[in-house]
Parts: sequence; structure tokens; C-alpha cells
Amino acid sequence: MKKLILLFLFAGVLSCKNKPKVAENKIKDDVTYLADDRLEGRQTGTQGEVMASKYLTERFTTIGLEPKGTDGFLQSFSFKPKTDPHSEVEFTTNVDSTITGHNVIGFIDNKAKTTIVIGAHYDHLGFGGEGSLFRGEEKAIHNGADDNASGVAVMLNLASRLKVKNDQAEIKDKNNYLFMAFSGEEMGLLGSNYFSKNPTIEAASINYMINMDMVGRMKADSTLAVYGTGTSPMFKQTLKANNDKFKIVENESGVGPSDHTSFYLIDIPVLHFFTGQHEDYHKPGDDAEKLNYEGMHLISDYIYSIISDLDDNGELAFRKTKNESEETPRFKVGLGVVPDYLFDGKGMRIDGTREETPAVNAGLQKGDIVVKLGDSTVTDMMSYMRALSVFDKGDEAAISVKRGDNIINTKVEF
Repeated sequence: MKKLILLFLFAGVLSCKNKPKVAENKIKDDVTYLADDRLEGRQTGTQGEVMASKYLTERFTTIGLEPKGTDGFLQSFSFKPKTDPHSEVEFTTNVDSTITGHNVIGFIDNKAKTTIVIGAHYDHLGFGGEGSLFRGEEKAIHNGADDNASGVAVMLNLASRLKVKNDQAEIKDKNNYLFMAFSGEEMGLLGSNYFSKNPTIEAASINYMINMDMVGRMKADSTLAVYGTGTSPMFKQTLKANNDKFKIVENESGVGPSDHTSFYLIDIPVLHFFTGQHEDYHKPGDDAEKLNYEGMHLISDYIYSIISDLDDNGELAFRKTKNESEETPRFKVGLGVVPDYLFDGKGMRIDGTREETPAVNAGLQKGDIVVKLGDSTVTDMMSYMRALSVFDKGDEAAISVKRGDNIINTKVEF
């Protein structure tokens, strides 16, 4: 009998050892920690950013990634804050008033010739400051749950899934994977810019880069914006072939206000995923309980499918795209609205309004679609910005919005 019991115990131990490891799903846990008040908004150069970088180091270690920074998982960079918004940032340690940020970098080595970079920035605005859209008198913590704890959480989820997959596979993927949590994004894409100039792997070996910035507020219509679709001929076909869940809004340009731009500028194909702006953007209300976690899981599944599909395609061809930001009109006034960047109908749909602004004073509401401003017909975001660019502070303009089935004509004073 004792021998029989020992035999069962031994069999149980063997079955536990042979049980395949399952990728962990901690998307909500990761957002909850990173967007907690204790981290005080994770502003680059603060103790909150250091706490976040330590957490990410621990997560990378638990997942089983190899360190690929300059000091373990960390790649630190010091810079002098810009006084001229049009000047290049100066990375230096030799002057007073420098700020130090920390990229967190982990690696899956499949002994492949090429590497896919999967990244998301983890810094935010701290107590607000220059980038804040909050108009309250008191300082308040900007937790940045969507911007960008959401992208970091999906990145960690992909790291776990790809690590488990390649640990268990007899034939590993044909790419290595470099996972990067960038700092300094809110101050001007500083962490990704620094890495592009000081890569911790051969830059020529980078196949393509995937960036996730604000992927936590998917709307009911499941719209997902994907930028950079023109930076490689393979992207559009692959995005379409693997999509059965989303209403995709594509943008070909490799240049945009997030970290993928730093990689595009060194001739690397990029894809950037984004679920749109909202009324809590760069405000204290961007908190963890407001995120669509089911939507984030779907985005992780989608990106995982895209990566798997592209694995047999070798090194992707890079293609330059038209830089739409160079064509963006400059304007001196604003309506005070949050545009719905995912709207693909005619006009410019308002996703939110800010207090004490021309839009609110004119009675405009969330969901209104601007179809005419002054003498200009508004058909899309670019035509809206062109229409806005002709006005100065103090001007009055006629504005027409579609609200439901009705057209409302009113006036707005800038």
C-alpha cells in the first residue's frame, strides 16, 4: 500500500512538472498599480517614475525576459529641459538642472537575425504642469491610466504570451522580441529618441516596431485606430486578414505624437495602436476604473495574431510615408473641444468639451458633428483645422453642427 501511495505521489509530481506553463493575464493588475496615487502621476525624473520602473523591472523578471538595458533592465538618460519648444533636446550629464529618466528594456532571444520592438511609454504628467488640460485651482495627481498605463499593460501581456509560446515551441519564432517601457514621452518622446540614438541592440536588426499609446478606452463600436500602415507594404493586408472584431481606422503616416515616430525616423516600419481621446485626456480623471479591460484583451489578441502572421515574412520592407504633420495648419484659437479622432464620417465629431471655452459658450455638445465653420465646409479633421486657422482671438464665426438628424446653426466667439 505504501508503495502504491508513493507511486501516485510520484506520478502527481511528474504531471505538475510536465504541465505547460500558461501566460499570465495581469492587464488590470498592472494598470491598477501604475495608475495608483502612490506613484503621483509617474512624471519623468520623479520618485513616482522610479517606483514604476522598479515595478516594470520586477514584472519583466517574473515573465522571464533577459535584461537588455545598459544597467540590467534599465537604460537611463539625462537631459536638460527645453526652453525653446522648437529646439532639439540636449542629452547631457554635465550641466545643472538635468533630469534623469529610465527606459526599461527586456528581451526574448530566439537566436534570430531580426528583432521586433514592442513598446509603450509609462511616464505621465505627475501633478499636471504644462501638458495638463485641467483647469482647477488645486494641484491634482494625473494618474494616466489610459495614458499610458493601458499600453504598458498590453505590452506586458504580450511579453508573457510570447515568452511562454517560445519556451514551449520546438521551433521558435523567426524574430527576437525587445520589450520597451519608455520614459520621457510626455516631454517630447525623449526615451524612444534616446534609444534610437543609443540602441542596446543593433539598430539594423530591428525588423519593425509596435507601439501602444492609449488603448484603454475602446468605445462600444469597437473602433481601433492604427497608424503607420503605409510604412511597410505588408501591413494593410495583414491588419485586414487578422481582423474580425474591430472597426479599423487606418492612417498611413509613420510620424505622430508618440514613440513609434522615433523608430520611423531611423527607417524602421511602425504600427501604432490607439483607441481615441476622451474627456479625461491629460486630466486627473484618467483613472483605472474607467478603462475597458475587455477591449484591451481583444487588442492584445489582435496584435499577437499580427505578429504571428508576419513571422514567416522575413525582414519587412520599409517605406517612407507622407508626413501629415507638416501639412497641419497653424492656428491661434481653438474651440475648446476634444475631437473624435476615430470618427470616419463627414465632418468633425466632438468627443468632449472643456469648461469656459468658445464651444461651451456656443452651446456645442459631445456628439455634435461640425459640418461648417465660417465660410468653410468641414468634411474631416484636416478641413476643420484649415477652417480654424483663419481666425484670431476676438473673432466671431458662424458654425453649423449636426446633432442627431438636425442641423444647428449658431455663432462662436474665439
